[in-house]
Amino acid sequence: MLRFMFVGDSMTIGSAGEHTWRYRMWQHLRASLGDSAFAVVGPRRALHDKDSGEPVSYAYACEDPDFPRHHFAGWGEGWLHMAPRMAEAVRQDRPDVLLISLGLIDLGFYTDAEQTAHNARRFVAAARSANPHVRLVLLPVIPNIRARTDAPFAAEVSRFNVLLAKAVADLDTGASPLLLASTPPSYDIDVDTYDGTHPGESGEHKLAAAFADAMHQAWGLGAPYEPTRRPMTPVSALSPTG
Repeated sequence: MLRFMFVGDSMTIGSAGEHTWRYRMWQHLRASLGDSAFAVVGPRRALHDKDSGEPVSYAYACEDPDFPRHHFAGWGEGWLHMAPRMAEAVRQDRPDVLLISLGLIDLGFYTDAEQTAHNARRFVAAARSANPHVRLVLLPVIPNIRARTDAPFAAEVSRFNVLLAKAVADLDTGASPLLLASTPPSYDIDVDTYDGTHPGESGEHKLAAAFADAMHQAWGLGAPYEPTRRPMTPVSALSPTG
């Protein structure tokens, strides 16, 4: 059984009343692999509550009791925050595959492109220290509404995405593969987000598709993303190597 862990910032944890792209991805994995072929793991389960500003809500829009809420994501958390915590998270929950969407908050508030890329490399090293065979799928930073009017910030996002691609190329190994997903080509912050940053329903599907299609194309895992797929007999499986 493959164990997946979602790692991310506010776009991944989601807030009260949302489905989250985690739910969309779970639906896809369930349809393309089958329930018995995978599990979703992570030390956290809650959504962000905007009223309190804390991760204390369990008001998911999805009412499916089978949906595993587990994740390792946090509102306002980035590579800077996750890198020191990854070894313990991987050691505790034993994921085989990390699905990672980080960087926007780092570049927006904490670190420049070079520092952020350095922290991404620290993150990979930490995850591998707990599981030398862990697989990682990384999503480039999608520029948000701030990038439209803040040219230096937009430049840092572009610079970081170049450095992230270099890090993936440098650090990819046969024992612990790294995979760079593609930014959804049709992603439109005016349509796919509710505030210029956080995904709405269409954005959730497109983020899930970015990860699903990358794994299918590179690793033969699952199937191409289809939002309305029905559960089926597993069509492929990626065996854990550690």
